[in-house]
Amino acid sequence: MQKRRAEEFPSTTKELEARRRARREIRRKRRRRQVMTARIVVGAIGLILLACVGFGLYRLGSFLWRSQEGEETVSVMQEREIIKTNRSEKPEISEELLTPNEYSRPGDELPEVTELFVHYTANAGTSAAQNRSYFENLGITGETSASSHFIIGYEGEIIQCLPLNEIGYSVKEHNFNSISIECCYLDEDGKFTDATYDSLIRLLGWLMKEYDLGISSVKRHYDAGGKPCPIYYVEHEDAWNQLKKDLKEYIL
Repeated sequence: MQKRRAEEFPSTTKELEARRRARREIRRKRRRRQVMTARIVVGAIGLILLACVGFGLYRLGSFLWRSQEGEETVSVMQEREIIKTNRSEKPEISEELLTPNEYSRPGDELPEVTELFVHYTANAGTSAAQNRSYFENLGITGETSASSHFIIGYEGEIIQCLPLNEIGYSVKEHNFNSISIECCYLDEDGKFTDATYDSLIRLLGWLMKEYDLGISSVKRHYDAGGKPCPIYYVEHEDAWNQLKKDLKEYIL
């Protein structure tokens, strides 16, 4: 009887161990399923969040695009209205064309006009006539290449130095598609006198009418390459914006 029980104990121990292993395996499988389920849930939530973010960005981008498109449409409409209603008359201009030479009046054809550039003479207190003489003398001195179609004096006088069908040496990258206007000034800050300012508005208005241009075509030399010209209207952005508003009001 005792021998039989002794023989049965190992068998019972093996069964217990097997049952323990089975239970451990069941727990491991349960944990694996739980981990797998958690990963699936987290992944699904992540995909949902990613989709929501993507949709939000898409809607935001669409909104900004429509807003920008709307602003551009308004801007284009305003430009067309200005071109359509522009009846600016030609201001009084003294035609004193430069002598043809390779340094200030090369005589090359100006094929198109899509931009109007405003400059300052960078020489306080000098008159339109003096600056015109400087351009003329470049044909003799050859010290540099420079010229402008118009010069406006600090008393408001306008001198034309170049025919409008010829290029000038004013804005290197745009000599073949622009007309340039040099403006005289008295103070070192480069601010135009009221007389210069008024003549500039009238001249720009007339040129815009002649070439069917809008306000966006009127630029500072600074806008093409970063040269600080005209200095006052580079350092005072509000003054430049006001000039364009005044030009718009003058035309309309």
